[in-house]
Amino acid sequence: MAVLMRYVLGLAAWLATAGMLTWAFDPSSSSNFVVYWGQSSAGSQKPLAEYCKDATVDVIALSFLYQFPNTMLDLSASCRTTFPDSQLLHCPDVATDIKYCQSQGKIVLLSMGGAAGSYGFSSDAQAQTYADTVWNMFLAGNSTQRPFDDAVLDGVDLDIEGGSTTGYAAYIAQLRTRFATGGGKRFYITGAPQCPFPDSMLASTLNSAWFDMVFVQFYNNYCGLDAYPSGFNYDTWDQWAKTQAVNKDVKLYIGAPGSQSAAGRGYVDALTLNAIVGAVRSKYTSLGGVMTWDASQAMGGSAWGQSVSSSLKGGLTKTQARRRRRR
Repeated sequence: MAVLMRYVLGLAAWLATAGMLTWAFDPSSSSNFVVYWGQSSAGSQKPLAEYCKDATVDVIALSFLYQFPNTMLDLSASCRTTFPDSQLLHCPDVATDIKYCQSQGKIVLLSMGGAAGSYGFSSDAQAQTYADTVWNMFLAGNSTQRPFDDAVLDGVDLDIEGGSTTGYAAYIAQLRTRFATGGGKRFYITGAPQCPFPDSMLASTLNSAWFDMVFVQFYNNYCGLDAYPSGFNYDTWDQWAKTQAVNKDVKLYIGAPGSQSAAGRGYVDALTLNAIVGAVRSKYTSLGGVMTWDASQAMGGSAWGQSVSSSLKGGLTKTQARRRRRR
């Protein structure tokens, strides 16, 4: 089995390098693989573009915008330079990589929040004003200081794990009014709640604002992947998606640690996760794919990320695969 897996992964990598197996992100698919990149939680991480050179990754969430509304970014050692007389990061190399990833059919999001940081809004009005700031600094607006220069990110992810719950629905609503002025480019809103339902930080926002994708963190809690099948609560989140979500076509992602050291609990090996994903996919139309924390853990020394992604894409029908493959 191990020899066969190495052969399959090697063949997939060769085909991707040859340009024969390059995939574009498809928001309607159940085969997307999402990675968080920026925090180098394994101790080191490759440049962003390295994760976009084959078919493995479909969505990258840059982590994190860890302070707002006083805008501060942290991308670990991948960007240390700042604008003159400012603590705001200026990352031209990352900007080049963002545009490369987008040219390969990936989407790149700005993840706001995280487990550590100082963030939150005091009112809806402050949140709406900050939505304009994010639009101008990171998306399709204009600002004298843009951390990623002329690279236009594909949307915003809310990984809210602390602070106040105030203002996030107003923030999303204001961003969505800006999206309509984006010259035809499609932008996305995603969220990353913890698996206990309802999520303590995002519950009211999830019920009152539009989300395209929700990356449920099925780890570090009693309802995680290590509790499958009896304690794993994907069914609860599916019920929310179909009955309570503003966007009834919202896609749910199974959030998984990329290695044993990536989370306190919830890690399962690739073969186990692939089996869980297969069972979920056969029963629920809400599945969008798998999210993992993080790129450095999932795609470091092991082939965990490649195995999970290959299994996701291998589970497509021939018609779905043709739609997803870039020509």
